Amino acid sequence: MNVIKILPGECKDWFLNKHYLKRMPPISFCYGLYVNDKLEGVVSFGKPASDSLCRGLCGEDLKSRVFELNRLVINEIGEKNLASFLIGGALRFLKKLNLIIVSYADQGWNHSGYVYQATNWIYTGSTLKRTDMWAEGHSRHARDPSIRKLRSPKHRYVYFAGDRRFKKMAKKALNYPEESYPKGENKRYDASYIPVTQEILVF
Repeated sequence: MNVIKILPGECKDWFLNKHYLKRMPPISFCYGLYVNDKLEGVVSFGKPASDSLCRGLCGEDLKSRVFELNRLVINEIGEKNLASFLIGGALRFLKKLNLIIVSYADQGWNHSGYVYQATNWIYTGSTLKRTDMWAEGHSRHARDPSIRKLRSPKHRYVYFAGDRRFKKMAKKALNYPEESYPKGENKRYDASYIPVTQEILVF
C-alpha cells in the first residue's frame, strides 16, 4: 500500500461520479492510494476560491501559502484507516513546499472530521450557517438573487505542512484559536460507485 502523485485527470471519474458534490474542484496537487497496484482512493488540494479565506487564516503575508484539501474519496475494500493513510502520505509530499492546508467537514452530512483528527490537524471551530444564491452546480453561477439555498456550517481544520521553522511561524500567525475536537456520529453518503480500475504502469 502506497501513496503517489497522480494527474488531475485521473481524479475526474472519482469526483464526478463517486464524491457527493459531483463536480471537479480546482486542483493544484493530487495523490492516489494504491493497494495491490490498484488505485483505491484519491485526494486533491487546490487554491480556495475565497481570497478573504486565504488572507484571514494566517494574514496577508502568508495568504499565497494557503491551499485547501478539497476532495477525498476512498473505495471501501475492507481495509482500515485508508483515508488517514492517504492523507498522511499526501502531506509528506506537501511538507517540502511549506504550505498551510485548510479543510472542512460538512455538518450538513454529520461529518465531524475524524480523519483530520487522526492525522493531527488543528481544529479551529465551525463556520457559520448562511445562505447562498441558488444555482445548478455552484453558487457563483447563480442568476436569480431572490432564490437562496442554505449552506450548512462546516468544521474547519488547519494543517501546517512544512519544516519546523515554517510551522512555528505559521502557527503563531494563525488568526483562529485552537479548539477541542468535535465528536458525533458520521452520516455516510452513497459511495458505492466504483471508478474504472487504474493500475500502476511499469515501463
